[in-house]
Amino acid sequence: MKREPLFNVPAIVLAIVAALVAVHGWREYFVSDDFDAHLLAWFAFAPGRLTYLFDPDGVAAVLSALGATGDADDFNNARFFLGDGSPEWWTPLTYSFLHANWAHCGVNSIWLVAFGSPVAKRIGAARFLALFAAAAIAGAALHWLFHRFDFAPVIGASAAVSGAMAAACRFIFQPGGMVGFGDPAAAHPPLVSLPELARDGRAVLFLIFWFGGNLVFGLLSQPLGITPGPVAWEAHVGGFLAGFLLFPLLDPPAPPEVATTPAAETGPDQPAV
Repeated sequence: MKREPLFNVPAIVLAIVAALVAVHGWREYFVSDDFDAHLLAWFAFAPGRLTYLFDPDGVAAVLSALGATGDADDFNNARFFLGDGSPEWWTPLTYSFLHANWAHCGVNSIWLVAFGSPVAKRIGAARFLALFAAAAIAGAALHWLFHRFDFAPVIGASAAVSGAMAAACRFIFQPGGMVGFGDPAAAHPPLVSLPELARDGRAVLFLIFWFGGNLVFGLLSQPLGITPGPVAWEAHVGGFLAGFLLFPLLDPPAPPEVATTPAAETGPDQPAV
């Protein structure tokens, strides 16, 4: 009988985690504070910078209001992140490779390994990269809808990780959904439909805890002193919705072995895993 390795993480997931750790390590130990601020200006996502593309008058009004209040720090930060007004189209993706501290980077890496591994095993490296990118961009988009005139930079892979979580919940609650990580043909349960998901108590509980926990943590973490800055919970939701809705488009057909072998059948008499 073929034995599975103890830590069976797909190479693409390990590569993304390595990139997250390397980027943060470089910023933490080899980059000056001044240069790091410019890195954030170049690669973090600032919603107001995108808004300036089509509503420069609105942005100018916000800056004038900040200047009138006498809050020099907020005004200077907004001007710094606005820069020359260029939208810098890469930032809705590159922000996901920047993190506030090691804890932020570590938590995202752990959750990406946990939920990204079964997803990457099922759909392959190229599709997983597409899912990661789409969830990150969707997270930036939803955050922008709620904070169009905000210049605080958004960073972190949480939206992309949320997309992997959402993709995983489309099949991990099915019989065989968490089996056969070492062999893609060992288990390829069909994706659960939305009505089926609503009838699955485990899936419903997962969604309640995810959305409820995300909302509570996002609204209370800074007031309670848990995080130094606000949590972009809207970006997490955007990434989750993207992963949940786009995953069926990225999911490849079941391997022939799965479709033809009795072991792959997922009849109602099989125990849930």
